[in-house]
Amino acid sequence: MKCNIGKYIEESGLKRSFIANKLGITGRHLVKYINGESYPPVPKLFLLAKLLNAKVDDLYEFEE
Repeated sequence: MKCNIGKYIEESGLKRSFIANKLGITGRHLVKYINGESYPPVPKLFLLAKLLNAKVDDLYEFEE
């Protein structure tokens, strides 16, 4: 799966620290989401999409 979280964060203009705080996670954990090292749980994924003004489906793309 291809992660688009980093792209949407850049486009939003929000600081990573702000986003991490709103999600209740550390900045390092947010970086793991961005790099595809881990995936956010569904409730956090929906909150992240809302913060970034995106759909959950926009944050990840399936690659064959």
